Amino acid sequence: MTPLDSSTIYAADPWWIALIKVVVIFTLQLLWCLFNVWFMRRVLGKMQNRKGPIMNSPGGLLQAIGDGMKLLFKETFVPENTDKVVYNLAPIIAGMCAFAPWAVIPLGGEVTMFGHVTRLQVTDLPVAVLFTLATGSMAIYGLVLAGWSSNNSYSLLGGLRASAQMISYEVAMGLSLVAVFMTAGSMSTSEIVEKQAAHIAPFGVDIPLPGWYALLLIPSLCVYFISILAESNTPPFDLTEAEQELVSGYATEYNGFRYGTYYLAEFIHMATLSALCVTLFFGGYRAPFPFNMIESIDRGWWGLLWFFLKTQIMIFCLIWCRGALPRFRYDQFMGIGWKRLIPVSLIWTVFVTFLLAARNTDSQTTRFVLWGIMAVVALALVSWLFLGAPAAEDPEPLPETFDAFAGGYPVPPLPGETLPGTPTVVRDLDAEIKNGVDA
Repeated sequence: MTPLDSSTIYAADPWWIALIKVVVIFTLQLLWCLFNVWFMRRVLGKMQNRKGPIMNSPGGLLQAIGDGMKLLFKETFVPENTDKVVYNLAPIIAGMCAFAPWAVIPLGGEVTMFGHVTRLQVTDLPVAVLFTLATGSMAIYGLVLAGWSSNNSYSLLGGLRASAQMISYEVAMGLSLVAVFMTAGSMSTSEIVEKQAAHIAPFGVDIPLPGWYALLLIPSLCVYFISILAESNTPPFDLTEAEQELVSGYATEYNGFRYGTYYLAEFIHMATLSALCVTLFFGGYRAPFPFNMIESIDRGWWGLLWFFLKTQIMIFCLIWCRGALPRFRYDQFMGIGWKRLIPVSLIWTVFVTFLLAARNTDSQTTRFVLWGIMAVVALALVSWLFLGAPAAEDPEPLPETFDAFAGGYPVPPLPGETLPGTPTVVRDLDAEIKNGVDA
């Protein structure tokens, strides 16, 4: 099999090969979504010391199909005073934006399909990663428009939270990927995967470990992983649909097939972000160590196995966070994005910039100056993370008296507060017992 140039291999595909790829990926995402619903229930059941789905086929595998069929055939209704056009359009936007990024995510390398050499990828772009980020950002419109058009206060608040969440964590996510782009020298997903196939060679010694950016750019991976928790509405970042506060958030007024579309889009989006994380940080479809030393299982159709295995492990990590972490307060949620992730990403990007400049320069003086700047930046980052946290302020003293109607609503007093005019009674139990009073 003769390798083809990545810039021409997709243009050389017949139209029916491209159509087969699109249909297969669309079908695969639907089936994978059903599996991930079952997988999430089983994992959470094990974590919470319960069984999860066990009926309807061995291990409850068909339970997710039954739930989907129920939503598909359930009677639907539209609340009064809604913007019906936007109300019906919002779930379609969310569903389309969930499927679109898979057009540029490589599932494998070069293979022979019906006598034609092609890649297991619909297409590739010079800015493929930016395309995935853009389509993911457009999915927020499906949530915001759903909240606005539903004529429901809970839905509106959920939609507003979704927009604030997107602004906060899309910035951090984009900044975390800048270091990947600079290290790989490309924003093409297939080229980024191939760049990670090279072995690690510190001090000129070749080591058979693949040069995954998860090992070389650990801060970028940490920021990206926290960001995809927020982008996929995975607890502890599921404040757009917090049932304790907003009933069901932006989807409160949706039911039946429309609600099922949001449910489908959420799980596909979780798989999309996991697949993009595997592509950018864990070598994509390339075999991990030690299997990468066997050339016959690190090419062709074997790439599908390694890609889906890595992606499923990443989905497991997201589900693990869903079951292990409590939900944040909204101020904590916004503070993590603006006060922690974005500054860390900016400082780390500056550090990587000087590191690459020092590696590529031939001047010893320039290299010495750049290494000194990197040391200062690293020290500033460590100091800000571990020493720059503000000291806890002393709590305000409680008032001696407490007015239960001060805010217009009767509320109970806190410990240590007393209601005005309430006498403090101190009982002498010994005297009451002596006098025959039942204490």
